[in-house]
Amino acid sequence: MPEKILVVDDEREIADLVSLYLENENFKVFKYYSAPDALDCICSETLDLAILDIMMPHINGLELCQKIREQHRYPVIMLTAKDGEIDKITGLTLGADDYITKPFLPLELVARVKAQLRRYKRYNVGDGPEEDIIVHSGLVINVKTHECTLNERPLSLTPTEFSILHILCRKKGTVVSSEELFHKIWNDEYFSKSNNTITVHIRHLREKMGDSFEDPKYIKTVWGCGYKIEN
Repeated sequence: MPEKILVVDDEREIADLVSLYLENENFKVFKYYSAPDALDCICSETLDLAILDIMMPHINGLELCQKIREQHRYPVIMLTAKDGEIDKITGLTLGADDYITKPFLPLELVARVKAQLRRYKRYNVGDGPEEDIIVHSGLVINVKTHECTLNERPLSLTPTEFSILHILCRKKGTVVSSEELFHKIWNDEYFSKSNNTITVHIRHLREKMGDSFEDPKYIKTVWGCGYKIEN
């Protein structure tokens, strides 16, 4: 079965172009020119990924992303006409997994879609044998069901947050750099362009886990090196 992708952009030319390229890659595309029109699709269809324009009337892409995250964990890619960090950070904080700035190359967007889907579907995060269940200090990660609990409390994680935590737990006791996290999650496709993205996802993870930046119990920052979870 082809993966189902939601595309929402009020610029019809962009929505049509993105849909065309995705359909050429055998994805099933649900295309909408406004966020309100897309809400029924979000509720009724089992989607695999969403591509949302930030700047839309009535309901913008950030609000739509929030609505998706209330019920779903599939990857969300934001399209933005601005190159400012605030749009990117806001989108990531609200649960988006990636962003791309207009104008963009359609093939680059397709590559990012494929990278997100690979990670979401397979959770191929590194070397060595894969474990279905990872347990660490009250943290339980179920790789097969994509579920995570902390002290028996469910954590609602985005696919990117789940992957970061999974990688750090599998490599606990070892420092993992931001660059290495990008290599494992996005296949090193755009690390130099999105250097701040990992920092934002780590901060969001800590907030959801109730972990302290100053005295963390789980994710520790090793300045100039990266992040690690102690054994």
